[in-house]
Amino acid sequence: MKKTLTTLITLLALTFAASTASADHHMEKESKMAPKSVIHVVTVSWKADATPAQIKAALDGVHTLAKEYPGITRVWTRTIKAQGNRGAAFVMEFASEKALADYAGSDAQKKWYESYYPAREGSTTFDISN
Repeated sequence: MKKTLTTLITLLALTFAASTASADHHMEKESKMAPKSVIHVVTVSWKADATPAQIKAALDGVHTLAKEYPGITRVWTRTIKAQGNRGAAFVMEFASEKALADYAGSDAQKKWYESYYPAREGSTTFDISN
């Protein structure tokens, strides 16, 4: 399962890399294609006894975070493919590295953990920027 999730993240990173590679030829386009925001990619495996309602609450909480924490600019929570397991992935885009650093331990994060941790078996996080 961890190998599957790592493969998913690797493919996501390669997709981002490929989309920014073409920007090297156009300086103006490069600034748009290679933003300074931070992509916070989380792969998560749910507990065996996590209910669909608990999982939904945890993922809905990611959207709530974006409303409550101003440093989060966008989120993605719908896992389209997780190669045959109960795992999932979600993404938060932070405005900057500082916004990400300030998020750690924030009241918004602590509040979200109340719904996330009861359903979460384990997770792996990747923070990606230019």
